[in-house]
Amino acid sequence: MSAELSIRNLTAGYGAQVVLRDLSLEITEGTLAALIGPNGHGKTTLLRAISGLVPITAGQITLAGTRIDPLRPDAIVASGIVHVPQGDLLFPDMTVLENLRMGSYLPAAARLEKQRLEEVFSLLPKLRDRQQQTASTLSGGERRMVGIGRGLMTSGRILMLDEPSLGLAPIIIDQIYDVIDTLRGSGRTVILVEENAMRAADIADEVHLLDHGSIAWHGKGSEMSGRPELLETYLGS
Repeated sequence: MSAELSIRNLTAGYGAQVVLRDLSLEITEGTLAALIGPNGHGKTTLLRAISGLVPITAGQITLAGTRIDPLRPDAIVASGIVHVPQGDLLFPDMTVLENLRMGSYLPAAARLEKQRLEEVFSLLPKLRDRQQQTASTLSGGERRMVGIGRGLMTSGRILMLDEPSLGLAPIIIDQIYDVIDTLRGSGRTVILVEENAMRAADIADEVHLLDHGSIAWHGKGSEMSGRPELLETYLGS
């Protein structure tokens, strides 16, 4: 399979603070790629750079051979990259259904809204029962599911999930990972940022380890368990 998303010699950050340094990686089409590494070493910043939310000072990002780094964030979404950020970031006074429909505001997604909504409810059946409930009254796990569902409503080709299990109870994390594993089997390209390296590696096709804003190691998810020095050196486990 070919590289769907290609990042070359990327440098980016916040003003004078450089976070990503000459970073290069490729995400293969139709795979689940996990981004792991110590906290504060660039995982979330990388997703934000791909989404156009963090300015880059060097390098380039291409989607299916077309550069997207010069584009505005809304144009990057329209090109097919969907970013489900860390935390809930829902509209708290809107219902679950209204939050989900916010994901289909682009014309291409709006035309498929009913179809996508059924797909979301099939993948996340609890949301069908909660669709008229106000988002502020949901549990943490339910809010996270709404966030993922809203991302799926965009009909994007790449779904980026930033720590979807953060702060959730273990039983809810299992449910979230069941959803992610189903997405992996659907042929969609998924980029997963996760603090729990081994949990991510268990379901990932590709693993990219970030350290101080650069890729320190990459390989198959199944290879992580055979590299204890990586866990000890970079992840402290």
